Amino acid sequence: MASANASKISLYGGIAANVAIAVSKFVAAYFTGSSAMLSEGIHSLVDTGNSGLLLYGVNRSQRPPDAEHPFGHSKELYFWGLIVAVLIFAIGGGMSFYEGIKHIQDPVPLEDAKWNYIVLGVSLLFEGVAMYLSVKALLAQSEANVGFVKMLRTSKDPAVFASVMENLAALVGLLLALVGVFLGHLLNNPYFDGAASIAIGLLLMLVAVFLVARTKGLLVGTGVDAETLANLERIARAQPQVCEIRSPLTMYLGPNDVVLALDVEFADDLSSGQVASAVELLQDAIRAEHPEVQRIFIEAKNLAHRPESLNSEAPH
Repeated sequence: MASANASKISLYGGIAANVAIAVSKFVAAYFTGSSAMLSEGIHSLVDTGNSGLLLYGVNRSQRPPDAEHPFGHSKELYFWGLIVAVLIFAIGGGMSFYEGIKHIQDPVPLEDAKWNYIVLGVSLLFEGVAMYLSVKALLAQSEANVGFVKMLRTSKDPAVFASVMENLAALVGLLLALVGVFLGHLLNNPYFDGAASIAIGLLLMLVAVFLVARTKGLLVGTGVDAETLANLERIARAQPQVCEIRSPLTMYLGPNDVVLALDVEFADDLSSGQVASAVELLQDAIRAEHPEVQRIFIEAKNLAHRPESLNSEAPH
């Protein structure tokens, strides 16, 4: 799917950028003794590993169904998204916070700040490119005229919204590191450098908490939004053979994999064969507007209240 390809391009771009940035930051931290630069190096290294895990999750989630996993492996992406959020909190945030405290307790004056400025400038450029790719992937799967914050809150693809949040945190973290280095160098006060490292750690922890909340909801089971739910009900009621339906039940198994259960009462003068045909027409009408609905389960009834459980899965 196009959205899956956009997610992978975003992740590959993030990995390439973060590897180059991490190396340059660690080199600058070694020669200058900057705690903020060391924290930023850790941040970029963690981002590299996280993008790799998300890419692994994308590939695992695309495996076809088997006997042990009849609904496929789409939820694996949500699992790896949760692992990434935990790693951001524990390694990225925790280590940056620790390095900041350590630097404040045992401050080391900056020896040559120009290398920090050079690396931070180059890093901002690379992170800007990575941010552009991740936002582009987010826009590709979102509706028009939807605010940025709402897009992050409603996206069902951890490979996209986690990438956006990581890159956004990276850009803000770079600015914090730049402020810390500048004030520490200008005022000859290394405590600003340590404070910047602590601020970067707290920033990463906040991002991690947001990602944990998002991926936990998806992993437990989240249905479609109210607008989509209303549209599914509208489509069902618009079918001429349908007399009444109960509210549709839905759940995301993956970013583009929704399961739908419908309890439908058809016209009482329909035969079993006609009910089966009506069910097929209903399924086609739903998939025409909502191709993400891969599996449809319909409990069909007529006046005689003879239920016929019919289901359909989109071809994989």
